[in-house]
Amino acid sequence: MSIQMRAAPWPAQEVSTIGAVGVAHFCSHLLQLALAPLFLMMRADLGASFFALGVVLSVFYLCSGVGQVIAGILVDRFGADRLLLSGLLLQGAATAAMGLAPHYAVLLPLAALAGLGNAVYHPADLSILSHRVAPQRLGRAFAAHVIAGSIGFALSPIVSAAIGTAYGWRVSLLAMGGGVVVLGLILLASRGALKVAPVAAHRADGTAMKAPGFLQVLAMPVVLTAFVYFLLTALTLSGIQSFSIVALQEGFGATVALATLAVALFQAGNTTGVAIGGHLADRTTRHHVVAMTGLVAGAAFAMLAAVLTVPPVATVGLIILVGASMGLTTPSRDVLVRAAAPAGATGKVFGVVYSGYDIGSLVGPLMFGLMLDHHLPRLVFVGSAIPLALAVFTAFAVRRRPAE
Repeated sequence: MSIQMRAAPWPAQEVSTIGAVGVAHFCSHLLQLALAPLFLMMRADLGASFFALGVVLSVFYLCSGVGQVIAGILVDRFGADRLLLSGLLLQGAATAAMGLAPHYAVLLPLAALAGLGNAVYHPADLSILSHRVAPQRLGRAFAAHVIAGSIGFALSPIVSAAIGTAYGWRVSLLAMGGGVVVLGLILLASRGALKVAPVAAHRADGTAMKAPGFLQVLAMPVVLTAFVYFLLTALTLSGIQSFSIVALQEGFGATVALATLAVALFQAGNTTGVAIGGHLADRTTRHHVVAMTGLVAGAAFAMLAAVLTVPPVATVGLIILVGASMGLTTPSRDVLVRAAAPAGATGKVFGVVYSGYDIGSLVGPLMFGLMLDHHLPRLVFVGSAIPLALAVFTAFAVRRRPAE
């Protein structure tokens, strides 16, 4: 008698949905980091300062953060597939148009349009996955979504810099933005994989009820708590991803090569943690425990990196563990948010809570920049540990489902 050890295959419909959503999230992250590697060339050509070019990125993230809340409302009203494809095409077209900008001022409205296009991904992507993937596989689906975005982040500066060095910054933006438009058109042709049927809300007795409006969603304590969760973890990511390179050199004696490698290894650790966390999220109902454990571990490793006097390589090892710990929490975090979303309001919930990520990404650079301006490099890791420790309490609160 033979024993069947292989897991049941995933339904083809779910695989195609995860693939389509993953491509969209990849495109979002690919374009988010396309500008920074080109700043030297853009400054010389446009006569703009680094601060002025930084304002372009600030406009992008401001519009993306505000736009996510609006996108969440529109997802529930007009359909996640329409919003996702529209945002993908808008971001790609706006990025490509930046390559044609005759002077600096034109970049600002184009950055605003690109930010509005970027705003749709999280509320639309996660709403589609929530409705088209079975609950027992949702953790791994969310993990695949995150990993696709991480691949986009990893490739973006490499592709952007390579094309820019060979052909100039304008060709780089035209090629990357145009490539995303092409991928968007391909997804448009196969939009069946993204289509979500309207979901009606019901009372406990089975009778139909109107889906909660935006203000009702905004007033839910569990949604506001999840918003704070995202804001706090975004602060940590901002500190490690954007400021640890300088901090490691100034306060820990790391070489430029080692400090740069530390950020890449942090991303690798985070991606590994996400992959493991996806499987774990599908095998437990205690997602808040998984999230809390990962947050506590990440806070502890970050604090150890700040206070221990050890060789720089050991500090880099602790940074990798911070990334892995945070990655472990991510699928369970998204499952918790999905559980907090009432029927018919998934887009609104994801739009509100993920706007916290953009706000954290705006506040973080100011906070950590001041630390480095005052020559306090070790404080960067203290400032990365404290938000994770505070987020433990929000993870515990988000475990509760909203009242029916």
